[in-house]
Amino acid sequence: MATQLPDDFKCPISLEIMSDPVILSSGHTFDRDSIQRWLDAGHRTCPITKLPLPDHPSLIPNHALRSLISNYALISPLKHHPPPQPETLISTLLSRSYSLDSKIESLRQLTRLSKRDSVFRRRLTESGVVSAVLNCIDSDDPSLQEKALSLLLNLSLDDDNKVGLVAEGVIGRLVAVLLGGSPDCRALAATMLTSLAVVEVNKVTIGRYPCAIGALVSLLRDGKGREKKEAATALYAICSFPDNRRRAVECGAVPILLRTADSGLERAIEVLGILAKCKEGREQIETYHGCIQILVKVLRNGSSRGVQYALLALNSLCSYSEQMSLEAFKEGVWGICMGLLEDDNEKIRRNSSSLIQVFSGNHAMS
Repeated sequence: MATQLPDDFKCPISLEIMSDPVILSSGHTFDRDSIQRWLDAGHRTCPITKLPLPDHPSLIPNHALRSLISNYALISPLKHHPPPQPETLISTLLSRSYSLDSKIESLRQLTRLSKRDSVFRRRLTESGVVSAVLNCIDSDDPSLQEKALSLLLNLSLDDDNKVGLVAEGVIGRLVAVLLGGSPDCRALAATMLTSLAVVEVNKVTIGRYPCAIGALVSLLRDGKGREKKEAATALYAICSFPDNRRRAVECGAVPILLRTADSGLERAIEVLGILAKCKEGREQIETYHGCIQILVKVLRNGSSRGVQYALLALNSLCSYSEQMSLEAFKEGVWGICMGLLEDDNEKIRRNSSSLIQVFSGNHAMS
């Protein structure tokens, strides 16, 4: 379809017809999904002019172009080419004789078909195609790897598949991508681990897998915006299983999380909130200079969820350390908690009340 419409209707990044065209501050138009992925990967230049963009670039809907694309499709009906049958797409992946481009296109179409269709996802897993998709992840080609990860992410939407994918060896592939894939592939691999970790037994398996947690910690340290966010989200999911908290601490997660939180990624505060529940996590947080100030900054300026987890971390720290309690009190946490007792969020109210009681018990006000 894309080749039969004017080139101006195509996104300069994806080269596909734009469904939601938006204008960047450079004046160029892109499909929203494509330019958002570009920005989420940490780029702050226009893909066309290479000129710098603001820290938070605006994406302005291009209503005129969107209308043109819609009207053109209506008045110039395109020659219909029936899409390949799923069996054909599957056989393309299973066969060694097809080209790289053919496999990429098959993965793309299977990903689209499986996105909202649980019956089709089950049909795919029963076809034996999963092993072929896993082999695509081993490829050195980033596009093939990315399309394979996207399809597996769709398949992981079903709980039965989450367990089956782990049994087929997906974790090792994901760890390899986290350590050496492209930025988009690393972010997808982290997202995939988050999806798999919904099932409790997978949390255990992922935690025990060599380098899995360490690879996420490294991505949190070295990655860009989207990679950091997805790595923190995966760590949160995996560390909801208590034994994995100690493993994350041993991998050096705490100082990296604190630095990341101080840079504005609230998702890191959520991970710190659960790591503070274990002795090793608390000890690591306490040794980090300025840890209380970082948590207090979130209490003052963070979102409702950020405040909730900052309070959770402070409760754990102050309950076990009178020194932390005293430092938090001096930073004004008592007053902040008093103000939060009327918050709309029940968890914030409860955690604030609990922290006030900790202060009283530790005589922090004396």
